[in-house]
This record gives sequence, C-alpha cells and structure tokens, in this order.
Amino acid sequence: MTTAPARPAHDTTPAPGPAPAAGPPYTPPYRSYVYAYPHKTAYRELPDRPPLRELWEGEAQHALSLYLHIPFCEVRCGFCNLFTRIGGPDGLTTAYLDALDRQAGAVRAALDEGARFALAAFGGGTPTYLSAAELERLCDIAEHRMGADLRAVPLSVEASPATATADRLAVLAERGTTRLSLGVQSFVDAEARSAVRPQKRAEVEAALGRIRDAGFPVLNIDLIYGIDGQTEASWLHSLDAALAWQPEELYLYPLYVRPLTGLARRGEAESPLQWDARRLALYRAGCDHLLAHGYQQVSMRMFRRAAAPQAGMSEYACQTDGMVGLGCGARSYTSRLHYSFDYAVDATEVRRIIDDYVATETFDRAVVGRAMTPAEARRRHLVQSLLQAEGLALSDYRARFGSTPAEDFPAELAAFAARGWLVDGTDAALRLSPEGLAHSDAVGPMLFSPEVRALMAEYEAK
Repeated sequence: MTTAPARPAHDTTPAPGPAPAAGPPYTPPYRSYVYAYPHKTAYRELPDRPPLRELWEGEAQHALSLYLHIPFCEVRCGFCNLFTRIGGPDGLTTAYLDALDRQAGAVRAALDEGARFALAAFGGGTPTYLSAAELERLCDIAEHRMGADLRAVPLSVEASPATATADRLAVLAERGTTRLSLGVQSFVDAEARSAVRPQKRAEVEAALGRIRDAGFPVLNIDLIYGIDGQTEASWLHSLDAALAWQPEELYLYPLYVRPLTGLARRGEAESPLQWDARRLALYRAGCDHLLAHGYQQVSMRMFRRAAAPQAGMSEYACQTDGMVGLGCGARSYTSRLHYSFDYAVDATEVRRIIDDYVATETFDRAVVGRAMTPAEARRRHLVQSLLQAEGLALSDYRARFGSTPAEDFPAELAAFAARGWLVDGTDAALRLSPEGLAHSDAVGPMLFSPEVRALMAEYEAK
C-alpha cells in the first residue's frame, strides 16, 4: 500500500448491537477512507461519452494537478484493493506507456493553450515497477506531451522497497521528484507476513538507505495499524524504526479488509467492535508518539516533522482546482464532471480493463463518471477541508458559495457536535476536535449525499 491522492474502495463496518440508551448512537470509526468526493463507486458509465474539449472548455486551468497512474506491482498485498495487476507479460508495460502517450496527446489537445500544472504525482500500483528507462519515458510524457515542468512543481512518486533500486531512484531524483513515498506498513517481519506483504526488514532498511542517498527533499513512510497480531509495543517498535530515518512525513493507515482482497478471504479474526477498539487504541498511541517526537498532525493519517522541508508549496487547491488523470486507474476532475475509466479489484477484471486501455486508439471522450451539481460541490468542499487538521476557512466557503456550512449542513454538523467531534468557539474556521480527527473515517461518509450513498450501495464489486 502506497500513498497516493489515493484510492480505497467503499467499505462499511456494521455497528455492533443496539445503540446505547443515552447520547448519540454508536458510530463505527472506520466506515471508509475518504480521499475524494464523490467516491469512485458512485461513478457510472456515461451514455453520451462527452468530448473532453467540451468538458474542459471554460474551466480554470492556471493551477491544475497532474496524476499519472501505473497499474503494476511485483506482488499484491493482502489488504490491497487498488486498481493494479501483478507483473505482466513481455511488452505490456511498453504497450501501456504507448497508450498513456496517446491519451496524453488527446487530453492536452482538449486543454487551453495556456493551461499549466502546479502539482504532479505518479501513483499506482507501483510506479517504480517500471524500469529506469521506462520511468524516463513516463517523465517525458508528463513534460513533453502534457507540458508539466517537473523540476519547477512539487512531484510525488510512490515506491516499494523491492523496486526502489538505485538506477530508478537516480532517474526520479534527476527529473525533479520532491517527495518519495515508500510503502513499508510494518518493520516487524511477522506482521508483514500477516498482512500478506512478503518483505524483510533488512530489505526495507536497504531501500530507505538508497532513498536517502538519492537526496529527495521529502521522504514519506507509510505504516499500517490494526494488523492481526500487532500489539501496542510492536506498533511503537515500527514507529521508532521509521523515526530512525527522520522522515519528513509519516502516514499512519488503519487496516481495512475490503471485498475481493486476500485478507477478506481469510475471514474475521475478531468482532467488528473489538477491532474498532484495537485500531482506535493503536491510532491514539501512534499519534501521541509522533507528537512527542516533534511531528505535527496534518490529518488523521498524515504527520509532518516540524521545521522539515515540505514537498514544495503549490497554488493548487484540491477543493476548487481541476485534476487531469492519465492512465486507466486515474480520475480527472472538472467543476461539472468527475470522470475516469472502469474500476475493478478482481485480477481477471483488472487485466481486462488494462487490455482494453492498451488497445484504445482514441482518448478524446470521457467514459465513466459522475456529474457535479452545486449541492455536491458544497459537500466536496466541506469534505476536502474538514478532514484536514486546519479545518475549513469559513471566509473561503462563503466567498465561493454565498452561505455557511451551518446553513447548508445543519443536521450533519449538529450530529458531529453532539459527539464532541467539532472544536467550539471559533468564527474563522470549522475544525474537527482531536476526537473528531480520530473519527475522520466516519465523518467523511456521514457527509455523503443520499444520492451518492445509494449509488455506492448499488455498486457491485468486481
């Protein structure tokens, strides 16, 4: 599992038993990781397949985000429900990059001549599954076909220990990568095996050494809590092992077991209520540990070392600015439509979608998506802002929508306040309390519209 503006599918944990007699009803803290809104499982095939040129016409394009998706990994972890396949036959990565190049040409032709990118990321899958020469070509597509100046904007790239080789890292460093994110998940070999992630701590440490030698300004390490057999002591052991490398960022992910993944086939080791309590306890221990070691909490998952360099300041704002996604697992956002390609987790379905993508000659229309109404835009702005520790600037919201969140979402905010999830006494921002941040994976889904919830409930995993 690697960090990306990311990616997990819909998942719900059933509430255990009846609600208590007093106070708000029990809310499972781990409903779904919300990294974007609406969720991709609310997307549907677009019957009219609108031309990209029409979708981008009139859109603000001065500070776009560019995301390139590589759907290949050397192994599939037991918790992974990302759109990716294990390896590939000879020539597939070349054919995929050929298709990516064709798509880039079509997308760039649909954008304004003066469109510029303020942010870039390579995700997956595992982008460093590509060879060093293929990574050069990936960067060329971003720069020469799309017009993104990778050395002038923040560029984040995901990697795994096995694929973080010196030659690949050298290419990424030379091409301007400012942030390298390494999926580690656990420094305890037994826990890695339990999560069906075949790696040894010695391999992880060697990869971290190579990454530090390459000189990226920002190193991020991903860790997971809630693994079967993990204790508070072993969790803190992994945190200390990560801290020894003084990473500029750390992401702490709660483990989810989602449909069609390896862990889902194992069955449950404990009741949902017990697992909720264990994950919450490990979250609190990890949060306290990082705060005590000079890290600042940016969101429920993200922690940044105080005074450490950031990956680069960007004028891009996820609440308002557009995103251009290239690759069969990427999403694109305009103010009127969010769109992508088909999505799957099952290996056979993933292979089918990748094969269809590689065979596509013309990429000038949107295939799958969800229209954005003014009401959904309000929800998205609230979700994207409230789940950050700094919260939502009320002046920004009013300037954009002419109203306040309290006027637009009275029932939802009242429910959060009743649970102690909001900070009281501020007129400048709407912020989650520490307890609210701990329950971010419940806060986000509670803000979904009834229409989006219905579409997600109808979605059949494949």
